[in-house]
Amino acid sequence: MHPLPIVPKEEILKRINRFQSYLQETGIGGAIITQNVDIFYLTGTMQSGILYIPDYGEPCFYVKKSVKRAQFETAIPVEPLGRTKELEAKILARFKGEKIGIEMDVIPYGLAIRYMRMFPHALPVDISTPLRMQRAIKSQYELDQIAEAAKMVYEVMAVLPEMIRPGVSELELAAKIEYKLRLMGNYGITRMRGYNQEIILGMVASGSAAAVPTYFDGPAGGTGLSVANPQGASRKMFKIGEPILLDISAVHEGYLIDQTRLAVIGELEEDLEEAYQAARYILSEIEKIAKPGVGWQDLYLNACEMARLAGLEKHFMGYGSDQARFLGHGVGLEMDELPILAKGFNQPLEKGMVIAIEPKFTFPGRGVVGLENTYLMTEKGLQSITFAPEEIIQIDVDL
Repeated sequence: MHPLPIVPKEEILKRINRFQSYLQETGIGGAIITQNVDIFYLTGTMQSGILYIPDYGEPCFYVKKSVKRAQFETAIPVEPLGRTKELEAKILARFKGEKIGIEMDVIPYGLAIRYMRMFPHALPVDISTPLRMQRAIKSQYELDQIAEAAKMVYEVMAVLPEMIRPGVSELELAAKIEYKLRLMGNYGITRMRGYNQEIILGMVASGSAAAVPTYFDGPAGGTGLSVANPQGASRKMFKIGEPILLDISAVHEGYLIDQTRLAVIGELEEDLEEAYQAARYILSEIEKIAKPGVGWQDLYLNACEMARLAGLEKHFMGYGSDQARFLGHGVGLEMDELPILAKGFNQPLEKGMVIAIEPKFTFPGRGVVGLENTYLMTEKGLQSITFAPEEIIQIDVDL
């Protein structure tokens, strides 16, 4: 039907089998999946519809549009969505359990009520966290896509010194980065699961503008172009000696990478340079600590202690009441996947997790310094997927 690569059939079947094992172990008779990213993960197609997965037997993707494309792209059975009564009859004919699973973290309340009416005698059960935990462990296929996305970001990082000059605006640089990534196949959609959390490229922000706080749950805000989109690049021009934060993501076959580097025209002020080196130190120490079995929160708490010992705790991951209370996050089909490296998350790190770790320091009125790498958790510890040099990108003042 089209020449685009599709997700291998065996990949999809393994994911469904693993999810069905969870349903069987917990006594959930079936699950209704409606969120587009979860549907893509379990079917390999991003067409619009409702996925029903029983505890035993074949799943079925009931598609609103496009049925033909879904049939071409997915390895599981596809049927037209049809009218609500028809869909209800089809699913109820297969549902034999006392509990029905739904994605309670993302499904709109109105839709949840509508679907629950289909199962008046079944107990609704939230399957969001188990499904997200399954997605947190990446297959080799998924790792291959993330690695390709990392190559795209590396190519952009390599030419940044040619793009950054005094008088160039944050917006102009962001547009050049987006253009280059777009020509490499990046389609510019950075999907997030968090309610009302949105992001485009990542962050291109400099000096005081980078330190402007905003709603986005991260250590840097950015002035943005409008109060209707209050984050990221603005029309501010780069100045000599100020930190230029370059937090860049890219996507390949749906899978994201996240990486941050720092640039400066000329040289940073001494205390900002020291803060950047403190961020590098924290990252290198976290690389040593992180092993399978270590609690998610342990990495965050260790980083907080290192920031305190460096005398930078009030600047760590933001400033004052606008500090972000995490060190890193899972990366995959969404930018805010599990694990979450934050206090209160005691779950152990597991082999196969992909994690972006981003120690940063915010100085109001002056800028944000720090870096970020995306890692694979292996049996021995963290293995970096991103590979751009970590040194500050220094631009000659005379250029």
